[in-house]
Amino acid sequence: MSAIRYVYTVIFLILLSVFNPAQAETSLKPFGVGSYQQLVAAHANQPFMLVIWSLTCPSCVKDMALLNKLHQDKPTLKIVMLATDDISEAAQVQNMLTKNNLQSVENWIYAEENTQKLNYEIDPNWFGELPRTYFFDAKHQRTGVSGVIKETEYLQMFEKILKP
Repeated sequence: MSAIRYVYTVIFLILLSVFNPAQAETSLKPFGVGSYQQLVAAHANQPFMLVIWSLTCPSCVKDMALLNKLHQDKPTLKIVMLATDDISEAAQVQNMLTKNNLQSVENWIYAEENTQKLNYEIDPNWFGELPRTYFFDAKHQRTGVSGVIKETEYLQMFEKILKP
């Protein structure tokens, strides 16, 4: 991403929170080249779940109620959500997160035109299918799952990544 586009993205998000204070609770971080490494490094030695989703993915939107329930049931488990929608759709993304009470988790949004490059940076074996969830244990061994995950499967994965 060019430096100019990044600056405009940051300014856009700041203005969005200033002029739309109801949505300011959700802090969408711009996700560009290098952001994946930054995200993973920020959670060093800590298990977490990365949920990749989009407004245009019906299964993703449907699963948000379950993600909220899981977040309420396991508040110590770090959940990071990454919307693959364009930064221009930040307001709609924020509305969806707020509607599903997921504004308190860490939230990112794609801020790069070359989304395939971002997908590859996250996982060279991932071709962009959604939803996509990664479970990271404390050593950051990760397991990626494409498609809808049942509550029992989430709980099994949580048990696996939360082991000391």
